[in-house]
Amino acid sequence: MVERWTIILPLLNVFVCLQSGGASIKSVNEREAVLIPGDIVLGGLFPVHEKGDFNCGPKVYNRGVQRLEAMLFAIDEINNRDNILPGITLGVHILDTCSRDTYALNQSLHFVRASLSNLDISVLECADGSTPRVRKTASAGPIFGVVGGSYSSVSLQ
Repeated sequence: MVERWTIILPLLNVFVCLQSGGASIKSVNEREAVLIPGDIVLGGLFPVHEKGDFNCGPKVYNRGVQRLEAMLFAIDEINNRDNILPGITLGVHILDTCSRDTYALNQSLHFVRASLSNLDISVLECADGSTPRVRKTASAGPIFGVVGGSYSSVSLQ
C-alpha cells in the first residue's frame, strides 16, 4: 500500500499546486496519469482540471479529484482484502478529461494504445525495409474496463 501512495501523492501534489496557483500547465501535449500495475487494470477518466481554452485549464475541479481518490480508495480496499479477489491484484490507468469531450476521446485512445503495446513488431516491415520504431506509451497494462466519464458528452465520445 505504501508503494502505491508514493506514485499517487506526487500527482495529487501537482493538482493541489495547480489549484493554489503555485504551478501551471507547461505544455498542451503534457498529460498526467495515475499508473498502478496489476493483473487486471481498470481505466479511469475523470475531470481533474476544468476546461481551458484548448485542453486543460489551470484550475482543479474538486469533484473530479474526489472521484479519482474514490477509485484509488476502492482499488486499495479490494487489493488489501483476501476474500474479494484472492491472488489477483487490481491496477489503474487514470487520465484527466479536463471536462472536455474531445480531449476525453483523445485520452481514451491511450487505453487502446496500451492494449496494443503487446504487439509483436517482428511481423511488421517498413516500405523501405527498415525496422519499425514503436513509441512506448506509459501504461499499467491492457485495460479491462473504464470508469467514467463524469459527463454524458464525455461518455458518448
